[in-house]
Amino acid sequence: MTEVPATGVLDNVVFKSLTGPHAWLAQRQGQAVRYPADVCGFAALPDRPQQRDWNDLARLANRPEGVALAGADDGPPTGWITLSRFTVVQMVDDGVDGRPDAEAARLMPDDVLEMLDLVGRTEPGPFGPRTIEMGTYLGFRHAGRLIAMAGQRFRPPGWTEVSAVCTAPEFRGRGLATRLVHAVVHEIRQRGDSPFLHVVASNTKTIALYEALGFRARRAADVLIIRPQSVATVT
Repeated sequence: MTEVPATGVLDNVVFKSLTGPHAWLAQRQGQAVRYPADVCGFAALPDRPQQRDWNDLARLANRPEGVALAGADDGPPTGWITLSRFTVVQMVDDGVDGRPDAEAARLMPDDVLEMLDLVGRTEPGPFGPRTIEMGTYLGFRHAGRLIAMAGQRFRPPGWTEVSAVCTAPEFRGRGLATRLVHAVVHEIRQRGDSPFLHVVASNTKTIALYEALGFRARRAADVLIIRPQSVATVT
């Protein structure tokens, strides 16, 4: 088994990604960072944010849909609205088998419309028109139609997230998702990173499946969808 790197950077995954390997995608205001809205809805603050950091984030989050923020367990300060809140379990490499799959096709920008359609039917998590820019995505086709996919999302130093694992309902039960996870993990390891992922905490069946594949639960964290009450409240 490849040696797993230190997990500390996973406490603030989005910030470490946007100030590290994904810095080229970052929109910045002071120390607040976010992905472009059509890439990913997540934003991030430094580990111990000050009021000025929240003020900077408000300028980046000034959209009706707001932004997703992970790890702000105490919630935002006055002047913010929390639109929704849910808990995810972060799972890390604990002996995951990574192997290439000759039938897994590398998905390209021309495949995005099909990818969006598959995500819309299976709901593995957020996926936008430019999410494919975050990393490599692999998929299986049947009769020319995309029926399963998985890929790479957040990239804090030393780690890469396995994300958007989904299979069309009529093709489930054939092990396609498992094969894609193995193939994506292989791609991650080829770059010298270790795999990790996130699962909504209420999805205990999926958590058990990932444990069987060699992931282990590391921590639970709240994800908040927030937006500022108004630009006028931020100075």
